[in-house]
Amino acid sequence: MNWLVGAVLILVLSLIFDLGLLAYAMYALLGILFVSRYLTSQWAESLTADRECNRLTADVGDSVAVVVNIQNTGKLPIPWCLVEDLLPRRALIHEPPNLAVEGRRLQLSMLRAGAKQSLLYQLTCNRRGYYQLGPLVLETGDLFGLHRRYRVATKPHFLLVLPVVIPLAGYDVSSKRPIGEVKMTYRLFEDPTRIAGVRRYEAGDPLSRVNWRATARTGQLHSKVYEPSTVAGATILLEYHNASHSRQHEPMRSELAVTAAASIANALYEMGQQVGLVTNGRDAADRIRQEGWDSDIRTRDAARSSASMLDASDRLQPVVVDTRRGADQLLQILETLARVELTDGLTLSQLVGETRDRLPRDATIIAILPQVTTETAITLGSLRRQGYAVTAILNLYDEYDFAQAAGPLIAVGIEVQQLRDEASVVAVCRKFVLR
Repeated sequence: MNWLVGAVLILVLSLIFDLGLLAYAMYALLGILFVSRYLTSQWAESLTADRECNRLTADVGDSVAVVVNIQNTGKLPIPWCLVEDLLPRRALIHEPPNLAVEGRRLQLSMLRAGAKQSLLYQLTCNRRGYYQLGPLVLETGDLFGLHRRYRVATKPHFLLVLPVVIPLAGYDVSSKRPIGEVKMTYRLFEDPTRIAGVRRYEAGDPLSRVNWRATARTGQLHSKVYEPSTVAGATILLEYHNASHSRQHEPMRSELAVTAAASIANALYEMGQQVGLVTNGRDAADRIRQEGWDSDIRTRDAARSSASMLDASDRLQPVVVDTRRGADQLLQILETLARVELTDGLTLSQLVGETRDRLPRDATIIAILPQVTTETAITLGSLRRQGYAVTAILNLYDEYDFAQAAGPLIAVGIEVQQLRDEASVVAVCRKFVLR
């Protein structure tokens, strides 16, 4: 635009002062400007692209192959085209990066009329997460550098990397109270102090089960039926508030908490027990941009920002996977844990207040905490007084920090275990068996 305005002003002055040679030069410059603008627009509109991925769900350590195909559908050759398949910054800034890139996702090339070219690269998944692959940004322009056009050529794909699952041999979170006050949904043990009814005597029933009053009244042997009362399975309460996690220990401690939650969920699923998840973290899927796509971008930065995932989400709704059994239960929990992110939304006490009605009493509440405040201790203590079985896992490496944080929880009668590193995940869960 500056070139065009300047050329027009000089042309007007040259005509006023009758400067023929200068006017001729400005006519030539204006002609070049208009022709180059037209050609650049035609080249940009004739570019098409698509992306292919061999998988969109992967485990940590897997490789994902990405192929981007670019084609010139116009009748004119394109002298130069800069192609870049964008990746989120958070996937590349750590060491090692969350997604390690092998190959080229940025390429400068010339395309003849009707020609095709491919961009191939491979991603190695080093850390769980929900990553946006793309969009593809195309840049082209005239040979003089007077005009440039940017296009967002393809919508992005979304890669889900599931968290690490550590096998836990012999893990059992069923309560060691075969006789208790909590009535459960699924029958494991029976409480002989609580009679639910009677049934006909079956071969093998011990004499202690015989209901002599019903037997005398009917003339046939009847046995007692007891109510089940043990606590089985668990609801994992994952504290993922941003203020609770020290920045100097990130992202290691928050990732360790997700690994522990995924490992516990996997162990419970393999044992056939119910399992659920409640967290105040943010679901990365909430940050997907639903609008704002623009095919005519003026700068590369504008192209990046117009099509990337949102930086934040104002959604305050808790992320909940209801506690139950089922073939798809573990996969749903792992996918939720893969997408969960630190957020500044609900605190732990607000989270419990919002989800209390969805916490079953026949499952242990396992709270994974990065720190313990007075408010946290009061909240978990209140759950215990209401009849819930509550256990806490403190995600702290230092022994002194663990001792300080465990004190308020022990004072309200909550059992506490320390989560130091990945190797301690198995040890922490084995302590539940031996308690």
